[in-house]
Amino acid sequence: MRLKNRKYIVILGSLMSGLGKGILTASIAKILQSKGLKISPIKFDGYLNVDCGTMNPFRHGEVFVLDDGTECDMDFGTYERFLDIDLSSANSITGGKLFRNIIEKERKGGFLGRDVQFVPHLTDEIKSWVRKTGEEQDADVVIIEVGGTVGDLENGYFLEAMRQLALEEQVLFIQLTFVPSLAEGEQKTKPTQHANRLIQSLGIHPDIIICREDEPLGKEAREKISMFCNVPPTSVFDDPDLETIYELPLVLEKQKMTELLLEKLGIEEKKDDMKEWKALVEKIKNPKESVTVAITGKYTAVKDAYVSVKEALVHGGAANSAKVNVKWVETTEIADLKGAQELLGDCDGIIVPGGYGSRGTEGKIMCIRYARENKVPFLGLCYGMQMAVIEWARNVAGMEGANTTEIDEKTKYPVIDFLPEQRGLKDKGATQRLGAWPCKLKKGTKAYLAYGQELIYERHRHRYEVNNDYRQRLEESGLVISGTSPDGNIVEMVEWPEGFGVGTQAHPELKSRLERPAPLFVSFVKACIEFKKSRK
Repeated sequence: MRLKNRKYIVILGSLMSGLGKGILTASIAKILQSKGLKISPIKFDGYLNVDCGTMNPFRHGEVFVLDDGTECDMDFGTYERFLDIDLSSANSITGGKLFRNIIEKERKGGFLGRDVQFVPHLTDEIKSWVRKTGEEQDADVVIIEVGGTVGDLENGYFLEAMRQLALEEQVLFIQLTFVPSLAEGEQKTKPTQHANRLIQSLGIHPDIIICREDEPLGKEAREKISMFCNVPPTSVFDDPDLETIYELPLVLEKQKMTELLLEKLGIEEKKDDMKEWKALVEKIKNPKESVTVAITGKYTAVKDAYVSVKEALVHGGAANSAKVNVKWVETTEIADLKGAQELLGDCDGIIVPGGYGSRGTEGKIMCIRYARENKVPFLGLCYGMQMAVIEWARNVAGMEGANTTEIDEKTKYPVIDFLPEQRGLKDKGATQRLGAWPCKLKKGTKAYLAYGQELIYERHRHRYEVNNDYRQRLEESGLVISGTSPDGNIVEMVEWPEGFGVGTQAHPELKSRLERPAPLFVSFVKACIEFKKSRK
């Protein structure tokens, strides 16, 4: 079903951050997609960075990378995982991008001598961007998530643009809020009422209010929100804590969210295609197997830093009808092989994810050595692959002290070194090897068996690579180079000759979706299940 007139949904956060606007946005998009509608999700972030490329995971969580190389907010990973679509730079609007565009136009005389103002010039730029993205992506519905919370200084001009858009297009506003409970269980709706009044003072009237809360929304609380926020009780919804985030579209659907959305947008219901989704959610909730996988890194205090890895394990687990229990292991606390064994002895698999810098690297190398020597299934992602090459070089190939020049510029054996095109670069933002790149797999390898094809495309985010000066020596010592760039110049994947030990320079977790899981993660979880059974 395709619509003649494009519709818009704007999702606003109120009261506090961390309520899950990204998951809610993706869930609403999934509901509409199941009706045969083409969806284009857009995220606005008010920070003045052009993108997330230079942001520390401790401050902002994972940096998600798109096929076109855009470094963006981790909510884009949620959109792609729910909708199984590939997004582009156009879907990510930041304050930095907007102001850069405005200044560039002004410098070129693009405003015909006018004094450039927030209204109408900046708001017009925003509306034009939103419309153009919907048009270029041929969307029936454009869903815009506004980052931050209403009342933040940095998103005020964007909200004004959305108010103006509603005067010109059919726009549905959704407010996400939090309803706290006192110790005796009484739910307090006053904060939501005040937040709603703030939104209305900006000229925006929320059509739907969605509530996060500590316990299911009671009848009295629902009626109060309805009365004082000027919406019918049927437009007030629960967004409860769930066993899996992928269940939220189904929970909203049970509350008749689908019917309300279609009614308010003026869309006739034509189809319902959530059967496969429901089956996958059931697999997540009722698995046949269970394994424990260690994610070993230096950002484990901020779980959002590895959110795509964690979700790819959920997808790989569902494909194997298994639950993957994640054990977070902080590698800065591992000093030797004994320390690694103490932390990893109960694990059925080990992942060393991406990262930068020297902190925690020796701990990662100890984890990899423990996995290799004990034939524990191992998956190295980007920096994790580089650490695996260093571990092999030191402990198998006889290159004592081998390292990456990122850590030790004077190492005797620089088995990991700068990409040639990275030399001399001074800017850090968007200068790495970014986006989807081709990889040619060697037939008969574990990587080839996982993907079932010779040429694949995975997303990258790195500056260093395996040094070809040591490639022959690594291979002669037994390390399998199972994937390279099509011209053979860049090592993309390596494997241990025994057991399941695979390292990839790419980030396959970034393209993993519930309905189309990352092949390497599916094979890795399968190997973990088999390893667990072999130990009984």
